[in-house]
Amino acid sequence: MRYLLVTMLLLGAGFGAILESGAADVFLEATRPDFQKISIAVLGFRDGQLPDNPGSRLTQVLKDDLRRSLIFLVTDQAKLGLTLDGAYGAKNVLFKQAVDSGIAVLVWGQVAARQPDLVLDGLIYDGVKQESIASKRYVGAPPVLRQMAHRLADELVYRYTGEPGIAKTKIAFVSEQGGSRELYVMDYDGYGPRQVTADGFLSLMPRWSPDRRHLVFTTYRSRTKQDIDAIELATGKRATLVSMPGLNITPAFSPDGTDLVFASSNEGNAEIYKLSLRTKTLTRLTVNNGGDLSPAWAPSGRELAFVSDRGGSPQIYLMSADGSDVRRLTFEGDHNAAPAWSPRGNWIAYVCRGQDRQYKLCLISPDGQKRIQITSGQGVDDSPSWSPDGRHLVFSSTAEGKSHIYMINSDGTDLERLTSGGVHHSAPVWSPA
Repeated sequence: MRYLLVTMLLLGAGFGAILESGAADVFLEATRPDFQKISIAVLGFRDGQLPDNPGSRLTQVLKDDLRRSLIFLVTDQAKLGLTLDGAYGAKNVLFKQAVDSGIAVLVWGQVAARQPDLVLDGLIYDGVKQESIASKRYVGAPPVLRQMAHRLADELVYRYTGEPGIAKTKIAFVSEQGGSRELYVMDYDGYGPRQVTADGFLSLMPRWSPDRRHLVFTTYRSRTKQDIDAIELATGKRATLVSMPGLNITPAFSPDGTDLVFASSNEGNAEIYKLSLRTKTLTRLTVNNGGDLSPAWAPSGRELAFVSDRGGSPQIYLMSADGSDVRRLTFEGDHNAAPAWSPRGNWIAYVCRGQDRQYKLCLISPDGQKRIQITSGQGVDDSPSWSPDGRHLVFSSTAEGKSHIYMINSDGTDLERLTSGGVHHSAPVWSPA
């Protein structure tokens, strides 16, 4: 049983709002084949020849954010002859030229120094309404310039969809450094990885708290003792939440942050438990001769997906949050593990192994009626985690030899590698918005 567990686990900034939003409460399904992206042109941000060209960097970050949102079609304004010249503002002739070219939204602005900070002025013009819809100023130290771009991108997404964007989100992951594996956090686009733990041994399987303040993870006190700790990211303050004998692994906060589910072998066999973080009450949810682990909450908080080998091979099962109504979900393939429920509850991502014996990512609907494989090729794909908007997944893969972190659209398109260097990056988990 201990071998099975190990195998499955190995596979398995301070400035104000950007603009007020009057978005309608509507969700645009950007992965639908008939979805029409909104054409947008980022005309650039003048920087008055400041050192390091912050305007150029800001422009590129914003374009990348808007492209990844899957809401906007970022046009090449240079090919259309749309350029800002002369004064900082734009002229009506430019607006008309853009609208005539089919562009629905124009974004531009300038970056100026106000020591020791940078000041970003941003302007947004809606070509459909034929009016300027926002003019905002942001102030921050040079290191947060990227965060300004991320906030602007997210506000544009919110204005046109009514839902939060993902550009300000983070990804926690495990990285091997000097023989140990420690927790790191980076921006959603892979920028600025920051080390969180420095235990000198193994810190594994991170999961975010709903408020993004904490990570919960398995920490190896020794090769035979694994506890579950929580760490506060802002202060580094740690607390041990689970310290029962044996394996204590695969923790996950409930959507409301009041409960923690995890797997433990403290009674001999790996079973799933629920810990109330308010009352410290511990409830055993599974009772089975097979190994049960990797619980994943449904966004409603009413159900859990988990992995069990009770049928002879690792498969995905579902149960109610109190441990009742257990039913098997996956039947295709002899190894299915690492379930992750989508934010809207319509898909469960997991690691699947088919007839080609390759470990890839699949999606299955909670009723089991629809199943899709979204990755292919060589290498082991593992540890899927959804973006808060449900349009992307982050995962680890050995497709290029070393294990790295990748982002992919939920339909299997636009694969993008996020990590570089190091010898092993794994177990990514996307933060809430």
